[in-house]
Amino acid sequence: MIRVAIAGAYGRMGREVTKTVWNADDMELIGATDSKGEGVDVGSLIEAGEIGVLIEKDLEELILRTRPDVLIDFTIPQAVYRNIMTCLNHGVRPVVGTSGLSQEKIQEIIDVSQSLGVGGLIAPNFAIGAILMMKFASEAVRHFPHVEIIELHHDQKVDAPSGTSIKTAETIIEQRGDFEQGSVNEFENITGVRGGKLTGGIRIHSVRLPGLVAHQEVIFGGLGQTLTIRHDSTTRESFMPGVLLGIRKVVHLERVVYGLDKLLFD
Repeated sequence: MIRVAIAGAYGRMGREVTKTVWNADDMELIGATDSKGEGVDVGSLIEAGEIGVLIEKDLEELILRTRPDVLIDFTIPQAVYRNIMTCLNHGVRPVVGTSGLSQEKIQEIIDVSQSLGVGGLIAPNFAIGAILMMKFASEAVRHFPHVEIIELHHDQKVDAPSGTSIKTAETIIEQRGDFEQGSVNEFENITGVRGGKLTGGIRIHSVRLPGLVAHQEVIFGGLGQTLTIRHDSTTRESFMPGVLLGIRKVVHLERVVYGLDKLLFD
């Protein structure tokens, strides 16, 4: 049995993950933390009745007492780095769906995990379809170098652009390299209207609206034609097969990897 704790258990993604781990035959839910809901039995959040796992605030105290094998983190950008480092320093494998980490922080985490021999996963997106979208986009850019990304999320997402869009752009740039597209005389009448521009020349546009969950379009333009690759997560259940895959795989890793594709395709 894989002993699993969840950080961010009170949130919407945290509740879905809690339900998924609770129902997994090869996992044991042994702890939960969140800045909200302290003392709440997580079973009441997933319609399982009281299960004896109460939400706590202190992650390190939880780790020292319960000794989980894996910690799943769906918290906030301001807390995720500290949570990951706490896990690594105590030999707990982090599986992270929280976005907002810089590339410098991600590389630091990978380096520290490698020195400690502790596996883990930082995944901008856990939906298998989203991983395939990124793979298809990296193939398409070999023939369509002009590309922009539109990502759409619910209006409670606090960071922009999404980790998925950044990861997609990085994957495309690995294939395409730097490429300056568009008119050299282009200017904005409203600052930011053309989206954010990553090193490598790809623009990302972020939409935040109620009614959305997680969606992304990668739009390629060519002579007399366009190609759009789109993925839609309409419910948070779409992320759960990837979360389970991550939990099961990280117990065999000796360093943190970035992207679920590393577990699907490598």
